[in-house]
Amino acid sequence: MSAVVRPALATFADLAKLGDDARVEIVGGAIVDKAAPTMEHGRSQTALGGYLGRRYDRRPGGRWPGGWWIGTEVDVEYGAHELYRHDLVGWRRDRVPECPSGRPIRVRPDWVCEILSPSNERRDLVDKLRTLHGAGVPHYWILNPEEKVLVVHRHQADGYLVALTASSDDTVRAEPFGDVELRVGVLFGDLDDDE
Repeated sequence: MSAVVRPALATFADLAKLGDDARVEIVGGAIVDKAAPTMEHGRSQTALGGYLGRRYDRRPGGRWPGGWWIGTEVDVEYGAHELYRHDLVGWRRDRVPECPSGRPIRVRPDWVCEILSPSNERRDLVDKLRTLHGAGVPHYWILNPEEKVLVVHRHQADGYLVALTASSDDTVRAEPFGDVELRVGVLFGDLDDDE
């Protein structure tokens, strides 16, 4: 009887061999391509990054709440065989006083946002959701530029709870950034951010 030979599970060392400009992630121990963004994806990422950056990616105090480190396209490792390049990711400064650095980052984020593309929908809605929940990430947002919908997930012991679903016409206070109203249409280019 012959033994079944299984391919080795990929690690960051394998990913690093591909170079810094490779658009890949490690999902379930396999290196997978990260879809090239569409214009809609890129505009949503830019809009949300700009919106949160101005209001939260700063020291607390002043006109805006601050208190966060916000990054885009950052590699975050969740164990040896899961490494995601999140569209947007954030850490609370009161929990992580120094801005996470290096590649990959091995500090659990407090918030992650993925922007759906047709080719990565299952990965974002199933695989990453399970991994992020297992890692204890408190908040997971999904932006769907095609449907113009924002879904906010809140961590609970038995799984993520959908805390908010909002469309382009809505103005919301979306946790964990509920100190400031968000006009959801700004994220999809339907409205201008007037602040």
